[in-house]
Amino acid sequence: MSNWSLAKTFQYQGREVKYGIKGEGEPLILVHGTPWSSFNLRHLIHDLACHYKVYYFDLLGYGESDKSEADVSLGIQNKLLDALIEHWELDSPFIVGHDFGGTTVLRNHILDKRSYKKIVVIDPVALSPWGSPFFKHIEKHESAFSGVPDYIHSAIVEAYVKTAAHQKLDQETIDGILAPWSGEQGKSAFYRQIAQADSIFTDQFQEKFNEVNAPVLILWGEEDQWIPCKQAYLLQSKIEGSKLVIEEAPTVLSTEIRAFFES
Repeated sequence: MSNWSLAKTFQYQGREVKYGIKGEGEPLILVHGTPWSSFNLRHLIHDLACHYKVYYFDLLGYGESDKSEADVSLGIQNKLLDALIEHWELDSPFIVGHDFGGTTVLRNHILDKRSYKKIVVIDPVALSPWGSPFFKHIEKHESAFSGVPDYIHSAIVEAYVKTAAHQKLDQETIDGILAPWSGEQGKSAFYRQIAQADSIFTDQFQEKFNEVNAPVLILWGEEDQWIPCKQAYLLQSKIEGSKLVIEEAPTVLSTEIRAFFES
């Protein structure tokens, strides 16, 4: 699976978005987070494609999708998701969103009124305030970071992604994460997506969780280094009827998701 590549292309507002479709069955969409791409969901895609028709893509500014100097904020990603669902001609699919992907799914469901059969969010960025000191520092000094030598940039990205992982990442995974952020365009894109991250995009649905009208499963890593576990319980309290599962073994993700979808 190291040669990860998305074969299909969708044009969104003149920008190229890469996506893939795998498996047969009821439609299921997977949405990745930051600073990841669909590559990071490859094992989940493989497992779930044995039971569903899985749709996956790289968000604008990420992976193999457009990395031009343009909007890559959370404010555009839910609009992209909505356009892709129209393009795929899907009606109330299942959906799974991780991290910023979870934010994107919630924005699309609550703000764009997109209907889903069932929703799974994994460690979603859903409650303000959020944003690490690292995020805030890059927001102030984006151009300076974009100009660092490649070897320093690679070290920054690798060190950063390792703080997200409770378990040690193998070299294949590290290389796959680094690849889209390499080169001048990739380097600029990495700092751009961080600089454009803003809690205003969660503020916009913060008081509207009562408008969620699909069953929701919240999956949260017990050792999540970026968003404390207490946020999981707070989010569950805001989404009436939602189910919360705290776990730390990525291998059980597909089992938990399937059990929820099939219940």
